[in-house]
Amino acid sequence: MILSTDARPPTLRCFRRLSSHSTAISASLCNFNFSSPPFRLSLKLRSRAAALLLTKGPEGIVMNSQTQLSVGSTAPIGPTLFPPPSSPAKNSARSSLSLSGEKQSPATARVLALHRLIKKTEKRVVPCGYINGKSSNSFIAADSLHSLEESEESNNQLRRLVRNGELDPAFRFLETMVYRGDIPDVIACTSLIRGFCKLGKTRKATRVMEILEGSGAVPDVITYNVLISGYCKSGEIDNALGVLEQMSVTPDVVTYNTILRTLCDSGKLKQAMQVLDMQLKKECYPDVITYTILIEATCKECGVEQAMKLLDEMRSKGCKPDVVTYNVLINGICKEGRLDEAIDFLNSMPSYGCQPNVITHNIVLRSMCSTGRWMDAEKLLSDMLRKGCSPSVVTFNILINFLCRKGLLGRAIDVLEKMPRHGCIPNSLSYNPLIHGFCKEKRMERAIEYLDIMVSRGCYPDIVTYNTLLTALCKDGKVEVAVEILNQLSMKGCSPVLITYNTVIDGLSKSGRTDRAIELLSEMRRKGLRPDIITYSSLVGGLSREGKVDEAIKFFHELEGLGVKPNAITYNSIMLGLCKARRTHRAIDFLAYMVSRKCKPTEITYTILIEGIAYEGLAEEALELLNELCSRGVVKKSSAEQVAVKM
Repeated sequence: MILSTDARPPTLRCFRRLSSHSTAISASLCNFNFSSPPFRLSLKLRSRAAALLLTKGPEGIVMNSQTQLSVGSTAPIGPTLFPPPSSPAKNSARSSLSLSGEKQSPATARVLALHRLIKKTEKRVVPCGYINGKSSNSFIAADSLHSLEESEESNNQLRRLVRNGELDPAFRFLETMVYRGDIPDVIACTSLIRGFCKLGKTRKATRVMEILEGSGAVPDVITYNVLISGYCKSGEIDNALGVLEQMSVTPDVVTYNTILRTLCDSGKLKQAMQVLDMQLKKECYPDVITYTILIEATCKECGVEQAMKLLDEMRSKGCKPDVVTYNVLINGICKEGRLDEAIDFLNSMPSYGCQPNVITHNIVLRSMCSTGRWMDAEKLLSDMLRKGCSPSVVTFNILINFLCRKGLLGRAIDVLEKMPRHGCIPNSLSYNPLIHGFCKEKRMERAIEYLDIMVSRGCYPDIVTYNTLLTALCKDGKVEVAVEILNQLSMKGCSPVLITYNTVIDGLSKSGRTDRAIELLSEMRRKGLRPDIITYSSLVGGLSREGKVDEAIKFFHELEGLGVKPNAITYNSIMLGLCKARRTHRAIDFLAYMVSRKCKPTEITYTILIEGIAYEGLAEEALELLNELCSRGVVKKSSAEQVAVKM
C-alpha cells in the first residue's frame, strides 16, 4: 500500500494533537513504531481523530518522509470505518456499507487505512526507496496489513448470516472477525442486535454492541435506538436509561420517544418528565409524538385538566398538535364522563386546523353507546357521512354491539345490512353480537341461521362465535350437538381454547355424562391446555351429583396437587355428595378442612350440612342448629324457612 506525499497543514495539526503526550515525531519515519503509546489511545479517541480527518473532504489520508500527515487524491482502499456526522433525524442516511454490498465513499475508505496502521500495533511503517524501479519519498507497511478484500468478504459473510436469520452463527462469526482485526459493518451489527432483541435476548444484543464498540467501529444513533427499543420492549427500562446515558453519539428524538413511551406505559409519568427535561437540556426538541405520549399519560394519571396545560405548552413552543393528539384528549374527556365536552371538542377541531378522522368519531360514538344515548349516536353517524368522513367496520361494530346488548336485534340487523353500501365488509365481530343476542333469547334457530349467513358471505366464525353457540346449546340441554361441534372445530381451522372445553365439560357434567367429560379432560391435556378451577369444579360437582363422591374427592386432591386453590363451590359439591351418601360426619370434616385452608364457608355450605344431618334422621338436632345459625346471621331467615320445610 503506497501513501502519497501531498501535505495539508490542518490534518497535520490534528495528527500532532493526537501525539501530544508522546515523544516528538522525528524528521524521518524510518524507525517510527506504531505500537508506541500515542497509538494506544482509547477507541473513542481514535474514532474522534478519524472523524476530524474525515471532515477535510473527500481526499485520501497520507504521510510523507517529512513527518507530515497529508491529504491526496487516491483510490478507495477499504470499507467504511467511521460514517460522517449526519442529522439524527435522518436515520436512513448511512455511509457504511449496506447489507446489499453498496460501495464505500473514497473519503471514508481511506480513513480505514489510518485506523489499520494504528490497529496493527506490532507493525512498522518504513520508507520505500524504490517503487516499481523508481525513487520515492513515500512510505509502505513493512509487514502487509490484513487484506482489505478478506475483511470485506468477512463482512459479506456476516451480512448473509444475519439476513438468513442465523443469529447465533452470526454472533460467533462476529467474534472471530474482531479477534483477527476486521472492522465489522455497523448496519449488519445493527440488524443482528435487532434480531436478538426480537427474541428477547437483550444480553446477547448488548454483547454485540460491546463487540462493535470495542472493534473500533462507531455505532450510529440507529444502532443505539434499536438496542434501547429492545430493552424497552423487554421491560428493562433501567438498562435502556443506562444506554441513553452512555451513548457515544447524540440521541435523537426517536431515542427519547422510545424511552418516554415505556415510562408512560409503566405509569412512571414523573420519571418521564425528568427525561423530557434532560432532552431539552441537550437541545433535542420534542416533536408531536413526544407531546402526544406525555398528554396521554397525563390524562390517565393526572386528569384532562393537567393534560390541557401540556397541550398549551406544546402550542406555545411551536409544536402543532395532530389528530392523534386530539384523539387522546377526547378519549380522556370521554373516560371522565364528560361526553358533552367531548362532542364540543370534536366539533371545534376544524377551527384548530385539524379535521377529525374516523377514530375521533369512533371514540365519541363508543361513549354515546355506553351511556345509552342511541339517538345521539345515530346523529353522529349521519354527521360523519355528511362531512365525508367514511365510517369504518369498527364504527358499525360499535353500533351493532350496543343494539344487541339492548335487545334491539332487528335494528342491529339493519345496521349490519347497511355496511356493504358504505364499503365495509362485516367481520366476525359484526356477527358475534347478533349470534349471542339470539342465543340469549333462546332463539337457537336464528343463531344458526346467522352462522350460516356469516359463512356464506365468506366470513368464517372465530372461537368466540363457537363458544357463544356451545354455551347456548349446553344451557338448552343440547349437549350432544355441542360435543359434535367441538369435535369439528379443528377441521374448521379453529382450535378450541380452555373456555371451549370448560363449557362442554360443564354441560356434560350437569347432564350426567361425567365419563365423557373426563375423556375431554384428557383430550385437552394432550393438546397442551391446562385445566383450571372451573374445569375441576364442574367435574367434582357432576361426580358428586351422580353419587361418585370418592372419585370426586380424588379429582379434588388432584386439583390441589396442581397448586390450584379450590373455591367454596368445589367444597360445597363434595359436602353435598357426602351428605347424599349419608356420610355427614365426613362432610363436617371437610368443613373443618375448608376453614383450615382459609376458604370462607358460604350460606349454602351450612344449609347443605343441616339438610345432611336431617337426612340421617337427626331432624331435631338439625333444626336446633339451623335456628342458632339464623340467630347469628350466618343463614338468612328466608333460607332457614326453606330448609325447615324440607325437613
